[in-house]
Amino acid sequence: MAEAETVNGVKEENKLWKGVFAVSGIMFTLVIYGLLQEKIMRVPYGLNKEFFKYSLFLVFCNRLTTSAVSAAALLASKKVLDPVAPVYKYCLISVTNILTTTCQYEALKYVSFPVQTLAKCAKMIPVMVWGALIMQKKYKGFDYLVAFLVTLGCSVFILFPAGEDISPYNKGRENTVWGVSLMAGYLGFDGFTSTFQDKLFKGYNMEIHNQIFYTTLCSCVLSFTGLILQGHLLLAVDFVSRHRDCLLDIALLSTVATASQFFISYTIRTFGALTFAAIMTTRQLASIMLSCIWFSHPLSWEQCIGSVIVFGSLYAKNLLNNKKSQSQPPPPELPQYEKAEGS
Repeated sequence: MAEAETVNGVKEENKLWKGVFAVSGIMFTLVIYGLLQEKIMRVPYGLNKEFFKYSLFLVFCNRLTTSAVSAAALLASKKVLDPVAPVYKYCLISVTNILTTTCQYEALKYVSFPVQTLAKCAKMIPVMVWGALIMQKKYKGFDYLVAFLVTLGCSVFILFPAGEDISPYNKGRENTVWGVSLMAGYLGFDGFTSTFQDKLFKGYNMEIHNQIFYTTLCSCVLSFTGLILQGHLLLAVDFVSRHRDCLLDIALLSTVATASQFFISYTIRTFGALTFAAIMTTRQLASIMLSCIWFSHPLSWEQCIGSVIVFGSLYAKNLLNNKKSQSQPPPPELPQYEKAEGS
């Protein structure tokens, strides 16, 4: 009896340390990732106060790092590098993923990071739409209620900013429209990407590293081609060669984006999607607070109310799902945060 209690105690302690490892890993990598995004796209470099404008170059660097690491993971685990699904399906995910990330980076030129982060919480709406269209999924009334409340909170946060000049390019308040349009593009493309990834996993016997490797490899080729066609490749290289601190920021951004993939996979595998969703909601809240402190973003009282509505709704959803999972087998859930945001 004493031995059984000792074994249970050791298991509980191991689970606690695994939880600490998962939470600290996700919080550290993705909070740093968010701060670096904002610094690279919104803070000028050098004595001449030059802004880095080549968001597709960031996509290319991120995808190059992730594809290299996922290839190493496949080789280390002695799993086949051959594609499991037709290559064009990986390419389709890559195209929408590049559009997702580009919209995300470009939006930071026109809206603040707190606005962008809170708007990402509304990603369940396009996921529900695409899920119904592509996967023929059906959702409950509570899901629609949470989606409505999140949208309401995001709208309040965006429509009632504390300051007028929200763009680092000093073009005034009109940029809110373009910034919100880019975020709408981000949400639409991201919703399609995650839903199609879900379909790909269910349709084929596919390892996560296999999908990551081929989608990021396709993304490398496509983003590299886009940089050449736009004439931005040499301009981006010239910029980082003149501003070494920008090169360091981009290298660190790619590193933490790739590292976050490991922590995300580990957390979902060890604790499940519900625990992961709660951690990610907390991470978004922490990112907004840290960004407001670090980059001196003022918040109006309306924005504070909007934040409470959004995060209150998400925590209520996580709590309800957790209770349901303890009492009965969980129903099919919305795909949530399957990757590092924008990675």
